[in-house]
Amino acid sequence: MRLQHAAAALIAAGCAFAANDAAAQGTLNLYCSVQVEWCQAIATNFQRDTGIRVNMTQRGSGESLAAIRAEGQNPRADVWFGGTGDPHLAAAEDNLTQAYESPNNSQLQPWALRQWEQSGRRAIGVYAGAVGFGYNTELLQRKGIEPPRCWSDLTDPRFRGEIQVANPNSSGTAYVIIATLVQLMGEDQAFEYMRRLHPNINSYARSGTGPIKAVARGETGVSLSFVHDAVTERNAGFPVSYTTPCEGTGYEIGSMSILRGARNLTQARRFYDWALTAPAQRLGFEAGGQLQTPSNRSAPLPPNAPDLSQIRLIEYDFAKYGRAAERRRLIERWDREVGSLPR
Repeated sequence: MRLQHAAAALIAAGCAFAANDAAAQGTLNLYCSVQVEWCQAIATNFQRDTGIRVNMTQRGSGESLAAIRAEGQNPRADVWFGGTGDPHLAAAEDNLTQAYESPNNSQLQPWALRQWEQSGRRAIGVYAGAVGFGYNTELLQRKGIEPPRCWSDLTDPRFRGEIQVANPNSSGTAYVIIATLVQLMGEDQAFEYMRRLHPNINSYARSGTGPIKAVARGETGVSLSFVHDAVTERNAGFPVSYTTPCEGTGYEIGSMSILRGARNLTQARRFYDWALTAPAQRLGFEAGGQLQTPSNRSAPLPPNAPDLSQIRLIEYDFAKYGRAAERRRLIERWDREVGSLPR
């Protein structure tokens, strides 16, 4: 939690120049589930553009959903920005968020609007990214290990102890991976696959970006990650590459929601509209080199970003796998059948 508090303190200190104007314009309490550099950039730029003071807390989408549920009768945040779309759909189903139609909807990609429609107009897509395999090129070469190309490769003995993935109890990325496997293989076969994969997993990390960062540092050979995060590490100079599964793969629609009972509703709607604009959607790349596909049609695909049109994507059922009961059921089954296995 120290990182979250530090991020919030940094935002407050860095934006002190706008304090007088902010006092006149009000306050926004923001839960942010993208990388901390991106969170800081949107908070800083929104405050600069509007004079609205931002109190930001950064954490993963699974942890944010848990906090929003715990605070349902007395919400501490006004807007939840980013993180995988499934927990946003679960929050909408649980009546933890509220409907809103932005005048900027007309600027968005069809997949962003489908998310909005399926959520009862309570969650909207702000970016998209595909699941794949990140790997450390130098480490695998040194060990004489051929990189994975397919889901079926990952259970090979050559990857024993070489793979890292996040824990679905705290990570939306990990839940997308489980839901992807279920849709590709069928539920029982997917859980059998994850049990066979378990001996090759060296750690179930807390956050979705943790495994690819471990790959970049040479702490593990392979990660199950969103492939844009692998390119981000490569662009930072690390020996990282990626592949996408030959059988097909799932993807996220990173989303945004206004919380039901938001105390600063006017400011929340203003942020929501602002976050859907092309300039705001460039901030992830400009601030931290993030390479997701933006939902605003006028926002360019960042340089070297994975092109979703060139990846074999499944017909991911966001409506089904975004339901709170389905998400809870699959994570509980993972806890019983995979997470509890001896290491």
